[in-house]
Amino acid sequence: MSCARASWHFSCALVLAGCVVAAAGCSPSKTTTASSNCTPLGLATHTKGTFTIATDEPAYPPWFVDDRPANGKGFESAVAFAVAKQLGYPAGKVKWVVARFDSVVTPGPKKFDVDINEVSITAARKKAVDFTSGYYTVTQALIALKSSPLASATTIAALKNAKLGAQIGTTSYDTITDVIRPSKSPSVFQTNDVAKLALKNGQIQGLLTDLPTAFEITGAEITDAKIVGQFARSGSGGEQFGMVLQKGSPITSCVSKAVTALQKNGTLGKLRQQWLSTDAGAPILK
Repeated sequence: MSCARASWHFSCALVLAGCVVAAAGCSPSKTTTASSNCTPLGLATHTKGTFTIATDEPAYPPWFVDDRPANGKGFESAVAFAVAKQLGYPAGKVKWVVARFDSVVTPGPKKFDVDINEVSITAARKKAVDFTSGYYTVTQALIALKSSPLASATTIAALKNAKLGAQIGTTSYDTITDVIRPSKSPSVFQTNDVAKLALKNGQIQGLLTDLPTAFEITGAEITDAKIVGQFARSGSGGEQFGMVLQKGSPITSCVSKAVTALQKNGTLGKLRQQWLSTDAGAPILK
């Protein structure tokens, strides 16, 4: 996660009371105290007066545009700036940093306030980091070359003997191992760029990604590939992407409230319509 967009600070009184848990440069503490003032004056951010946000590099569409998270274009870039604004941080007080996807959900100190990088909220990950409320409900999808026999699959059973792959540490990979359970060991890749190359080169028959990314790949990057289908959402609320914070962060509650407010006032819905494709054309594999 990056320290680029989250800059929250305690008020003077809160600084005196909670410095050990909130601000950089204070002595470490085993406990954290949640901020009760969800404004730049009251939020204990990584850098005073700045909201630091992290994401991976490269930053892919449709979540980001032109590999420039700070331009406000793409769904997650737009959401991040909207959250910052909701908390009182104008664009000029937002800073972006790079954090590798597989490092974001590991335990330990973070050099950012929040990370936004298509990170699904799971019980296992919540043991190591904090999450905001979900800002997007996602499904996983399977991509295959149009020339592949896998392209005509209509059921999960038809995928059992396929050689599949996904990015390391993702719920896309978990879908392979927990839902599809193929007879062949799946391939794992450090980035989606490497995974896409493996698909084009025939090293794997099918690539698992989230559905919006699948639309982007098949529509603009690998045009001789197609979305075979998507997988049914699990649980009552489905799989949710959430912003990630350091475990026990004093600003988790405030950032989560900001996300919830944007959901309720329709901002997130408008951003989804602007930046993300619909589910049309992606049948559910059962």
